[in-house]
Amino acid sequence: MASFRTLDDAGDITGKRVLLRVDLNVPVHDGRVTDRTRIERVAGTIRELSDKGARVALLAHFGRPKGKPVPEMSLGQIAGDVAEVIGKPVEFCEDCIGDKAAHAIDSLGNGGIVLLENTRFYAGEEKNDADFTAELAKNGDIYVNDAFSAAHRAHASTEGLAHHMPAYAGRAMQEELEALEKALGRPKRPVLAIVGGAKVSTKIDLLANLVKKVDALVIGGGMANTFLHAKGVAIGKSLCEADLAETARRIMTEAASSACAIVLPQDVVVAKEFKENAPCETLPLDKVPDDGMILDVGPESIAAVNEWIDKAETLVWNGPLGAFETKPFDKATVACARHAAEATKAGSLISVAGGGDTVSALHQAGVADDFSYVSTAGGAFLEWMEGKELPGVTALKKA
Repeated sequence: MASFRTLDDAGDITGKRVLLRVDLNVPVHDGRVTDRTRIERVAGTIRELSDKGARVALLAHFGRPKGKPVPEMSLGQIAGDVAEVIGKPVEFCEDCIGDKAAHAIDSLGNGGIVLLENTRFYAGEEKNDADFTAELAKNGDIYVNDAFSAAHRAHASTEGLAHHMPAYAGRAMQEELEALEKALGRPKRPVLAIVGGAKVSTKIDLLANLVKKVDALVIGGGMANTFLHAKGVAIGKSLCEADLAETARRIMTEAASSACAIVLPQDVVVAKEFKENAPCETLPLDKVPDDGMILDVGPESIAAVNEWIDKAETLVWNGPLGAFETKPFDKATVACARHAAEATKAGSLISVAGGGDTVSALHQAGVADDFSYVSTAGGAFLEWMEGKELPGVTALKKA
């Protein structure tokens, strides 16, 4: 991403105090980190800065303490895991500003690393308060942002600091931006988007943006029911936002004017109740009974999606095709995910996926490592797909 400053632009950082914003908002149970994925994502940047002789101060938030110290949301409980993942000692400081933080950073030798306390223990963090940002900035010579997942928030440690000192994207941030650029910025065409999930209402901006940018849009999950209803298809007791039928019709009209094909289910998996291993049957669209619920798509629909995957050069995926958390309604999502993974491994497809449910579904299908890039950024990934400007990214742009 030539338009963003990266560590390659930083020059000699030996002895420099680097304020490195990372995402350490990891799941913790009984004081133990249960998933180190987010730590692993930023480990490369931490090691690189340390190996180059910088004095590295890690800035992060944890939970939602709402501007006050909350002992159970202290980052101190995570410091040991960070040290284990990166393979280097990590000090912990009980504050992120003031004399304690200054002393902790100044006491580091070249290559030393300190994890500062939760930035959200101060109300000024989420308010992007000028005075709080200035206090953070006192302890740094260089700012590096490696937390794309927080880039949609204009907070002191995610955006404000970039205006106080030279600012650069860390390697995880750089990797994410380069992947997203390949997906929608300057993609190889045809571009296919798969968007699923329960509700159209949460993804109106996303759908409206995508129909202008992609060649085909597969709509799955409960969202598809709203579109089918808008086309006059009887969907029984299926999840549906009937009041958004006009919105769905507008999106289909915009897609037609942009030469974007809308791909809706052709056959559906229907059950009378939504529970694990509920009796179900695959039916044509015109045979859904009044007391039936559409919970997945059938083999004809799977074949149609896979045919589009075969045509595509680029795939962007956000959201499952069915109620994948509950078997047997995971079949379509798993089948299409595996097909996309095979195309990716064969070198015929660039595949980028993101969103919590999507990541879970790809892991369930056993193919999370086979996609070109899987974003764990959640809200930031979704806002990027919606075409919105992300403050934390904008602050890193080259002048």
